[in-house]
Amino acid sequence: MQRTIEQFVEGRPFERGPWLVVGFGAGIAAWAILPGPWQWCAFLAACTAAAALAPLFAPEGKGDHTRHAIWGMALMLAAGCGVIWAKSVLVGRPAIAHREVVMVNGRIVDRQDEGAEGRLRLVLLARIEGESQPTTIRVTLPETSDQPQLVVGAMIAARARLVPPSPPMLPGGYDFAKTAWFQGIGATGSILGDVTVLSPAGPVPSLRRVQDALARHVLAQLGGSPGAIAAALASGDRGAIAREDEDAMRDAGLTHLLSISGLHVSAVIAGVYFLTIRLLGLFPWIALRVRLPVVAAAAGATTGIAYCLVTGSEVPTVRSVVGALLVLGALVLGRDPLSLRLLAVAAFFVMLFWPEAVLGPSFQMSFASVMAIIAVHNAAPVKRFLAKRDEGRLMRLLRETAMLLASGVVIELTLMPIALFHFHRAGIYGAFANLVAIPLTTFTTMPAIALALVLDLAGLGAPAWWVTGKSLEALLWLAHITATMPGAVTMMPTMPGWIFGIMLAGLLWLGLWSGRVRLWGLLPVALGCAVYAGERAPDVLISGDGRHVGLTGLGPDLVVLRPGRGGYAREALLESAGMSGDVRLLEDWPGARCNVAFCMVRLARGGRSFALLFARGTGLVDIDQLEAACAASDIVVADRRLPQACRPRLLKADLGLLERTGGMTIDLVSGRIHTVAENRGEHPWVQQAGIFGAPHGGPAVDRDGAGNRSGGRDGENGAGGVDPDWIPVTPSPAVPVQ
Repeated sequence: MQRTIEQFVEGRPFERGPWLVVGFGAGIAAWAILPGPWQWCAFLAACTAAAALAPLFAPEGKGDHTRHAIWGMALMLAAGCGVIWAKSVLVGRPAIAHREVVMVNGRIVDRQDEGAEGRLRLVLLARIEGESQPTTIRVTLPETSDQPQLVVGAMIAARARLVPPSPPMLPGGYDFAKTAWFQGIGATGSILGDVTVLSPAGPVPSLRRVQDALARHVLAQLGGSPGAIAAALASGDRGAIAREDEDAMRDAGLTHLLSISGLHVSAVIAGVYFLTIRLLGLFPWIALRVRLPVVAAAAGATTGIAYCLVTGSEVPTVRSVVGALLVLGALVLGRDPLSLRLLAVAAFFVMLFWPEAVLGPSFQMSFASVMAIIAVHNAAPVKRFLAKRDEGRLMRLLRETAMLLASGVVIELTLMPIALFHFHRAGIYGAFANLVAIPLTTFTTMPAIALALVLDLAGLGAPAWWVTGKSLEALLWLAHITATMPGAVTMMPTMPGWIFGIMLAGLLWLGLWSGRVRLWGLLPVALGCAVYAGERAPDVLISGDGRHVGLTGLGPDLVVLRPGRGGYAREALLESAGMSGDVRLLEDWPGARCNVAFCMVRLARGGRSFALLFARGTGLVDIDQLEAACAASDIVVADRRLPQACRPRLLKADLGLLERTGGMTIDLVSGRIHTVAENRGEHPWVQQAGIFGAPHGGPAVDRDGAGNRSGGRDGENGAGGVDPDWIPVTPSPAVPVQ
């Protein structure tokens, strides 16, 4: 076996650095996947043991490649796990224990205007009434309550409704609690009433004020949707972009154009680089005495860093600037700027300082797309296709256009598993839309914005703003047309983590190896696609508070218990169900029987029938009637604690149970129940005493509408206290199919 490995590695030269960086990222992922400290310590111990015992598996002189691989990967796996664990301890702050309305006073450390939503968002380092230590909180304020003095650095006092950072609403959903932990945020909420400014901000300018002033200036020069996008490209402030425009850009695969990332940073730095070389080349005295590439690289690097600082220094922007600086360094040294080694260095830098970024879609998508570009252009057939030959300009243009389109298709296919895992959606026209949108943004919109800002110093920027507006109108037209085309968006149910893992491993194998051996990576990708294609949407989706319930398989629309306020609950239910339709209220569905307190519905699944009972009101219900209704039901769902007298045949998902499990999905055919809690373990952002609500075993909530004669005791599930993950969901023969 060892000899086979040695022969395999010796016969296929490859870059070791990128694989070591992959090991570092895998160690970070292992910390997130493993449930708690004991498992993390065991993982570190296993890595240490593997490194220590490597000579036993590969003796000196007989298995150098194997020994070095075991050493390197074991150490990088352990380092990745240790780095994210250390950062979690250093930056994380405990969340508040429960919902509360309190007085807060603190200093504004960040401000984001969200004009499209009619509000502004403040981040405060505040002292909360009743808390001994200051806490970073994020609160919203209606735009009508804004004041000129509410800027970064001001001290304010206000009454606020605060809640702990929320866990995922459903299994596989967005975990804001994890994001807030690494940002040091202990509470979110909204300000009630007026804000009192205790002391105004000082006169010292800040980058945030420069960013705000730049956004206001752009919006004053260019109104409407084009102005909102121009402000986002110039300052990183996306708050003014209308929701319908963001949705269209997302469905057309153009969302990456709205956030400051590789495309924008590359356009700015490349523009400064080539402009500097051209201008200095006009002066022979300078051109003969100075290495122009070095000067141009320094100018581009300085501009890129300044652009990053002005636009808020978000992680994607920092990541892009680091990559661009490495490319500039390669150009100065005369090295290949498009290599896996440079990509690995940039990825390692980001993971070292922001290890939590590995777990998010931004990091994964940006590095996956660059890796795909490098892998495609380094492939021997592509090199032969792009090799210089004696041909006319038209043929050369056609070949380069075909290569650009092929690269776009490869990138879309590479990003599709990542998009499906994180967003449960993927587009099929993104490659074609980007074929027009990327050159339009890179060569027209970005230069026009830069020129307009420079000319505005002399009051001459109007023509450049006109060009900017027309180019952005064309971009929005393209986005809306693409988003409304048939089949523009593919919706799928939540992707299991293990499927995503094997598909990601296959993509890494495809990208990091060379030669025909890289094709082996297609096997895990194909396996993951085949298994995922067979995944069916859950029949019942229940949010962690029991208020929002979705039923699938009842037509093109998702049937929901409550309409919900705002669009978050609706979008979360639709995404988890893998549906692209609209929602329909359960009380309007012909197969449901509803009154002011409950809704009863029968679902036929797998040739059998299930009776489901959903609580929807807050009034008192006779205990005998409740007991009879529960006994006639297979599953009962309630956003309150139900008494022990309520005993459904299969499952009672009331508030007492949901506080321990979080949101859940139920597959009535297979009997599988997935919960949010099953994948959260004991990570520090999980509240230990009732992670999804009030602590388990506490007093009954005020809205216990069941006429609870049992004194508010927490009712067990309908299977005699059995953990719901082990309940076999099988139909009751006593319930006929309607």
